[in-house]
Amino acid sequence: MLKSVRFYSRVARLLAVIGLGLVLAAWVSVLERLGRRQMMATRQRLTRWFLARLTGALPFHVRVSGRAPERPMLWVSNHVSWTDIPLIGAVAPLSFLSKAEVRAWPVAGWLAHKAGTLFIRRGSGDSGLVGQQLARHLGDGRHLLIFPEGTTTDGSLLKTFHSRLLTSAVEMEVPVQPVAIRYLRDGQRDEIAPFIGEDDLLSHLVRLLRSDRAEVEIQLLDPIPSEGLSRTAVSQKAKSAVQRALFGEEEDEALAA
Repeated sequence: MLKSVRFYSRVARLLAVIGLGLVLAAWVSVLERLGRRQMMATRQRLTRWFLARLTGALPFHVRVSGRAPERPMLWVSNHVSWTDIPLIGAVAPLSFLSKAEVRAWPVAGWLAHKAGTLFIRRGSGDSGLVGQQLARHLGDGRHLLIFPEGTTTDGSLLKTFHSRLLTSAVEMEVPVQPVAIRYLRDGQRDEIAPFIGEDDLLSHLVRLLRSDRAEVEIQLLDPIPSEGLSRTAVSQKAKSAVQRALFGEEEDEALAA
């Protein structure tokens, strides 16, 4: 009985936060149609504010260690779940790179678009266009978050960090901010939070809201200068830093160029 009350209370709070997000996104749309320019900074600030409220509506206790950089950087993180985006996005004003499928999600896709998210179709050959968009964001002095693994994992390992996504940062000599995110339940790896396989958003969300509160650790690691390094070298350094933070070890693995 108490679990049912808790579940519906969480649902009500989440719906209220989503409703607030829709209002904010609609307001941004109106400002854009009225001819306001340079809305990205406003989008990022509003998105961070909204994602902090969304994080509070999810059954997580979040601990952040490290310091968010003041100068614009390309943030790179391991990827476990769709919840990585609101949890990390609440730390600093960020834009995101996400898979194109997210754009089609009801409500969430529209909110992501209004927040300034860049969408990429895997294997579609549009990497050149995405590279231009990444370069424009970084060149305008904005933080940008990518998940260089290109997919989610269950949190037990890291996959290859695809170095091509770091090309713009290397070419523009923008530092890279590695981020390590870990989900724990009773001191062990959380098996509910990962969004993998054939999971759909609604089913996964229901499982989360029915579960007990989990712990989330977000580690902002030492930034990696990109001057004079190849994209593969920067990618390897970023993966090694995340590997050490999560598992206390490094892997000698060749990265995809």
